[in-house]
Amino acid sequence: MKIGLVIYGSLDALSGGYLYDRKLVEYLRGQGDNVEIISLSWRNYAAHLTDNFWFRMWSEGARSRTGRQAIRRQKFDILIQDELNHPSLIGANRGQHPYPILSLVHHLRCSELRPRWQNILYRMIEKKYLQSVDGFIFNSETTKSVVNGLLVNEKKYVVAHPPTDRFGAQILEDEIDKRAKTPGFRILFLGNVIYRKGLHTLLRALSIIHSPSTILDIVGSLNSEPQYVKEMQDTVHGLSSTIIFHGALDKQPLIELLKQAHILIVPSSYEGFGIVYLEGMGFGLPAIGTTAGAAREIITHGENGYLIQPDDAEALAKYLSDLVSDRNLLTQLSINALKRFRQQPKWEQTAGRIRSFLLSMI
Repeated sequence: MKIGLVIYGSLDALSGGYLYDRKLVEYLRGQGDNVEIISLSWRNYAAHLTDNFWFRMWSEGARSRTGRQAIRRQKFDILIQDELNHPSLIGANRGQHPYPILSLVHHLRCSELRPRWQNILYRMIEKKYLQSVDGFIFNSETTKSVVNGLLVNEKKYVVAHPPTDRFGAQILEDEIDKRAKTPGFRILFLGNVIYRKGLHTLLRALSIIHSPSTILDIVGSLNSEPQYVKEMQDTVHGLSSTIIFHGALDKQPLIELLKQAHILIVPSSYEGFGIVYLEGMGFGLPAIGTTAGAAREIITHGENGYLIQPDDAEALAKYLSDLVSDRNLLTQLSINALKRFRQQPKWEQTAGRIRSFLLSMI
């Protein structure tokens, strides 16, 4: 197949969504498919909306406003658009498509936690975009339900869960028991340091439990929302816990922190899937996420982690206190987390389902 993939910026960007896109491209090329990346300039939402006045995916000689990229007429068998690009593509998708267009949906912008009036606007725009494509690749059942709830007629789709084999299972049950009984308590926050990921909720929880033996390792890009990062760095000065901002880490240093941690906490206001929870579970780490979004497809409350309401620092503090004081409970949740990781389908299986779906749409 000759496939086009539309993204913003670079395919190497650090996020779960871009990891999914990279792994999909890698798999398709490994199957002999020709995948061309069509990269649009990353700006801001309002600027992206102006793309609809000029950008046409298949127009002869169409150019980006910056003049740095020419979009040539291409003969694709199928075109995949990362839904993140939706504000730029409504006009481009208008009318008859010379080939099927699929939207790869990680989660909808209108699902995120923000003032209601803003989400009403985003919902209108995303709905118009979703109506302009021929089918969907969803990363979770939750995302599928949210999208289908906006459409009058359900379109063809495939649900393909994100890859979980970046690290593989890295620990055995006896190692989990030994780690749980080591002195101190080590928390890992893994994700870009942005408001949606909820680091502020975790820091408030630490201020409630006052545990000087607790270490918090924060791993993720510090460049996406600099003002938020500064606020979080200012917040830690009043806490008794040891808190370390590592920034983004290469694979091996990250593996070492995953092995040392007792628990993974990413209390996001919304996750379209939450691959990071499963990656932590491969190291036997119970996960704490929120009830908003698809984290509940991974985390079973009280069995392999906990689910809290977004911004509920008090509930998070209670669960942390329970695990710090009850190492038998920590051990059991950790073993259950590893079992949950082992139950997840391998990426080869889910990527194979995507490719079969692509072939069915041609």
